[in-house]
Amino acid sequence: MHRRAFEAVDRTLHDLMQLDDTQANEKIFGGKTLVRQWQQYRGITYMPRPGDGNPRAVTLIPGDGIGPLVTGAVVQVMKAMHAPLYFEEYEVSGKMDKVPVEVMDSIRHNEVCLKGGLATPVGGGVSSLNVQLRKELDLYASLVHCFNLPGLKSRHDNVNIVVIRENTEGEYSGLEHEVVPGVVESLKVITKFCSERIAKYAFECAYLNNRKTVTAVHKANIMKLADGLFLESCREVAKKYPVIKYNEVIVDNCCMQLVSKPQQFDVMVTPNLYGTLVANTAAGIAGGTGVMPGGNVGAQHAVFEQGASAGNVGNEKLVQGRTANPTALLLSSAMMLRHLHFPSFADRLEQAVLSVLAEGTFRTKDLGGTSTTQDIVDSVIQKLG
Repeated sequence: MHRRAFEAVDRTLHDLMQLDDTQANEKIFGGKTLVRQWQQYRGITYMPRPGDGNPRAVTLIPGDGIGPLVTGAVVQVMKAMHAPLYFEEYEVSGKMDKVPVEVMDSIRHNEVCLKGGLATPVGGGVSSLNVQLRKELDLYASLVHCFNLPGLKSRHDNVNIVVIRENTEGEYSGLEHEVVPGVVESLKVITKFCSERIAKYAFECAYLNNRKTVTAVHKANIMKLADGLFLESCREVAKKYPVIKYNEVIVDNCCMQLVSKPQQFDVMVTPNLYGTLVANTAAGIAGGTGVMPGGNVGAQHAVFEQGASAGNVGNEKLVQGRTANPTALLLSSAMMLRHLHFPSFADRLEQAVLSVLAEGTFRTKDLGGTSTTQDIVDSVIQKLG
């Protein structure tokens, strides 16, 4: 009997091999497409590792200005959706000389941090705590996702750009000194190690997210050695990813191309200073800095925050009126949940936020509405069910 059964299976497989894909699909699924059959079951293929469901500790830095408002929004939403994490909160201000030791110890132990904006004094020789965090934790890659959101009108449609910026050297090396009174020297440091590392991260990001193109942004026509080394490193890494198209663009031309035809860009990899310019430009084109998520990652640690410039951190009107837009940090929190291997929670949060935006009933002032931060939080929680 077993022999006859196996012979029947062999005949069936042989018959199917003679059919084209459409005919075989018709034969097996009775007219239902293979894609439809797969979509019905795809969600259960995620196999958690033992212990994945244990709550994770996340260091929380509310920050300055609107920071406590938007981080407080995230905390409320996480509690409402019963996300498997809890926060260890620390008070840090951009006015401090350095990040407190206990905060750094917490981030090193938890390996993940959620952060509101920290005000950075302009001039005066005070170093940025944001830069301190990136250097001490070796958060070498900044990732900002700039894309059109449902319901938000912008000058350009079909924008979907990932800006990946080297985060630890370049003009942010902090090597400045006064040579003689009235003459200041600022050093831009570019190394092959850091350039190759960020290039590899960009290509890995493109490959793993089914992105097709990586564009390196540079000024090697003027800074021939520094940016030349960055380009050389990108070219070497590009050879290892033949399925990814590689382009190069000079930074000033890049800005012009961004505002005229942003759809041509996919993943962009940049040295430190150019990255902040490109990311903020792309964010402004796609919908504004208040809605763009981002994070800073290294080999061991990750800090998630608003993706583009937090220039509204010290906006007193937003603080007093409690009308700061929490969208960017909520979407950054979805990125954090994926980083922590909680993909279903990330999907739920992301879909709830996008659904609120698409409906357009509740919007903060930066998006043309009059809603408060709490209005957005309440509507997102309602969407979560």
